[in-house]
Amino acid sequence: MRVLVLGGTSFVGRAIVDDLVANKHEVTLFSRGKTGADLFPELEKKKGDRDTGDYESLKDGRWDAVVDVSGYIPRHVNQAMDAVGDRGGRYLFISTGSVYDRLRAPDGMDEDAPRLAPERDTEKITNDTYGPLKVSCEDDVTARYGDRSTIVRPGVVAGPFDPTDRFTYWVRRAARGGRVALPGRPDQPVQVVDSRDLATLVTALLANDRPGVFNAVGPAEPTTMDGLIRACAEAAGSTVEVVPVRADAVPPGFPLLLPDGSWDVMFRRSAQRAHDAGMASTPLVATAAATLAWDRERGEPKLAAEITPEREAELLA
Repeated sequence: MRVLVLGGTSFVGRAIVDDLVANKHEVTLFSRGKTGADLFPELEKKKGDRDTGDYESLKDGRWDAVVDVSGYIPRHVNQAMDAVGDRGGRYLFISTGSVYDRLRAPDGMDEDAPRLAPERDTEKITNDTYGPLKVSCEDDVTARYGDRSTIVRPGVVAGPFDPTDRFTYWVRRAARGGRVALPGRPDQPVQVVDSRDLATLVTALLANDRPGVFNAVGPAEPTTMDGLIRACAEAAGSTVEVVPVRADAVPPGFPLLLPDGSWDVMFRRSAQRAHDAGMASTPLVATAAATLAWDRERGEPKLAAEITPEREAELLA
C-alpha cells in the first residue's frame, strides 16, 4: 500500500510512519523538512509548507491513502485535500478527543457523543479554539471524501519522543521514588494511549480500508492518577507514596490533572471500536518503561512543566 503522510517526523507521526514501514507499506513524507529531517532517509520525501499553502511538491504522485497528522486548521486541511484530489485514496485525519462537548457527553462516551460547535472565524489555536477547529477539519474531510474518510480521535498520547512532557513528568518523578506530591485528586480518572498503539490502529484502518470515527484512548484497563504514578514507579523499580497537596500550588494545566470533577468524562472515553478495529493495548507499565529509557537516553532535560525537588519538599512539608 502506498501511503502519503502529512507530517510524519514528530512523535505521533513518527510512530505511525515506523509502524507503516514495519508492515512493509510504501511511505511518502510531506513536511517542511525542519523537524526530524534526518529521520527515515530511505523514504521518499516531499517538501512543502502548510502555513503558506505550498503543496507544489504534491502535484505529481498517486497513493492508496493519505494520513493527515499535522492538520489543525480547516484552511490547511482543505488545501491539502485540494492538492491531493482523487489521487490519494482514503483520507485518514488525526483529530482529537478535544472535539467532544464534555457538558453534554455521557460517561464512557463513544464516538457518537456530542461535539463542540465548529470554529471557522479564527486560525489562532488556543485552549478554547483547538477542539472547535478540529471539529471543522473533521467536517470538511467527511464532506469531501465520504466513505473514503476515516477520523481518529486520540486522547493524551504517551511514549518515547513525546514533546509535551505530560506523561514524561510523572515517569521521571516516580522513578526518583519517595513521597510524590500530587496537586490533585488521587482518584481522578486518567487516560493515556501509547503512541505505538495509536500507530497500530492507523495501520489497521488503512490496511482494511475502514471508514468511520475511532477513539484512540488507553490504557486498556481504567486507571487513576494514583494508579498511573504507581505504574510509573513499577516500571522504574522504585517505591512511592502518593501525597495529595493543594491543587492551587501549581500553575493551571499541570500534566494530566483535570480542573475539577466535571472534566472526568473526558478521561472515561470508550476505545471499544478502536480495539475491535485492531488497536493494540500496551500495558501502562511498559509505556512508562519505554518513556523512562528514552528520557534517560536524551539526558533528562528540563521539562515544560514540573515541580522542582525544592518546591515539592515545601509542599510536602
